[in-house]
Amino acid sequence: MSDFCFADLTPDTVLDALEELGMAIDSGLTALNSFENRVYQFRGELAGYPQIQRWVVKFYRPHRWSLQQLQEEHDFTRELLAADVPVVAPVSLDGQSVLPYAGGYFALFPSRGGRSLETDNEEQLAQLGRFLGRLHQVGKSKAFQYRPAFSVETHLQQSRQVLQQCPQIPSHMHTAFFTVLDQVIAEAANQYQPKALIRVHGDCHAGNLFTDQQGPFFVDLDDCRMGPAIQDLWMMLSGERSDQLLYLETMLEEYQQYCDFNPAELKLIEPLRAMRMTHYMAWLARRWDDPAFAMNFPWFATDKYWEQQTLVLKEQLFQLHQPPLSLQPGF
Repeated sequence: MSDFCFADLTPDTVLDALEELGMAIDSGLTALNSFENRVYQFRGELAGYPQIQRWVVKFYRPHRWSLQQLQEEHDFTRELLAADVPVVAPVSLDGQSVLPYAGGYFALFPSRGGRSLETDNEEQLAQLGRFLGRLHQVGKSKAFQYRPAFSVETHLQQSRQVLQQCPQIPSHMHTAFFTVLDQVIAEAANQYQPKALIRVHGDCHAGNLFTDQQGPFFVDLDDCRMGPAIQDLWMMLSGERSDQLLYLETMLEEYQQYCDFNPAELKLIEPLRAMRMTHYMAWLARRWDDPAFAMNFPWFATDKYWEQQTLVLKEQLFQLHQPPLSLQPGF
C-alpha cells in the first residue's frame, strides 16, 4: 500500500472512511487519549450491528505494525473473547477486522464505558488476577508468529541507539546520562533471562483497565507481544515492598485458579521496569517529529527532564541490585 500520511488524518478523513463502510453517523468525533494511534469515539449505526450505538474507531500509525501483526492482535482478542475474558474486540466486516483506507489501516470497536481500575482496591485486584489468569491460559496455548517478544535487543539495545542520536538530550549531560543508562542496560540485560514466553497483553496498567458492574475489563491490546507472564502483573504493583507483595498475592490467589505462576519470574520485575523506562524515552525520541508529541510532551526537550531521568536511572540501578520480591509460603 502507498504511504499513509498520518499528519493529514483529519476528522473529515475519518468521517469519509466511516461513511464508505456504510456507517450512519449521529454525532461528531471525540478524540480519545492516544498518541501512538488516532482514536475517536462517536455515535452511529452500522448494518449488521444494530445492538451497537456507540463506537470507537482506531487509525493505526503506519509502519509500526505490519498487516500480519495487526491481524494477530485482532485474532488474539477474539480468542480471549471466546474464552469469556472481558476484552473489547474489534468488529468484522465481511470477515475483515483490519480495514484498509487511503494507504493505512483502521479498526472499529464497540465503545464500552467504565471507571478506571483502582489499583489499591483489593476486590478489583482479585478480579483482575482472575481475568489475567484466564488471559494467560489462552495466551500460552500457542505463540505469535509475527509479533515480536519483549527482548533486550528491542527494548534496551535499540532504544540506546535511538537515544544516542536524540538531539533533545543536552550535550553537557551526555556523560552523566549515558554512563548510568549503560550501567542500567548492562545489569537489566544480565538479569532478564525469562524461561518461558507466552502471548501477553503487554501494556497492562491502570490506563488500559476499566471496571463496570461486571468487573474489570481490558482495552487496547495494541502492545501485545510474547513475554513472561509477570509482564502483565508488575505494573499493578505500587508503594512499599510490603504493599507490592500484598497486591501481588491478592492477584495471584485468583490468578492461579486458572493458570500456574512461576515465582522465579519475580526476579524479572526490575529488569522489565528498566526496559520500559528506556523504551519509553526512546519512543518519545522516535515520535518527536509528530507535532502532537512536541505539543503534549514539551518537557522532553528541557534540561530538567534529562536531569530527572538521570536520577531516576540511578534509582533504578539501585533497585536492580536489591533482592527480588519473594512470595509468602503457600504461593
